Amino acid sequence: MCDIEETEIVCPSDVFLQVIKGKCKTTLIVLIKKNRNRFTEMKKTLPTISERTIAKQLKELEEDGIIIRKVFNEVPLRVEYYLTEYGESIHAIVREMRKWGHMHIQQKQLHKSTVSKC
Repeated sequence: MCDIEETEIVCPSDVFLQVIKGKCKTTLIVLIKKNRNRFTEMKKTLPTISERTIAKQLKELEEDGIIIRKVFNEVPLRVEYYLTEYGESIHAIVREMRKWGHMHIQQKQLHKSTVSKC
């Protein structure tokens, strides 16, 4: 299942990347996992991302079966997002990708400061 087949019509890694590709989708997955699952909390955490973009990314994650949107019949209306069982399976991968991303940012900054000293 994880090995490369003799003939591959679709690259499984590309499929994975297509699902998580988007503005801060991985951050949204982590926030939802940490129960920071209301839109206003997400917006507060991602101040440089427009509300429209956050809504679009959440909709795509919902369409891909990664999250579910639960609407509470209250006044004011309350909406929360949760990882599906399927979405839980991607969380560990996303967490490791984010760790690597932070490490790469630090590496680039270190390299940049080393190069500028030359």
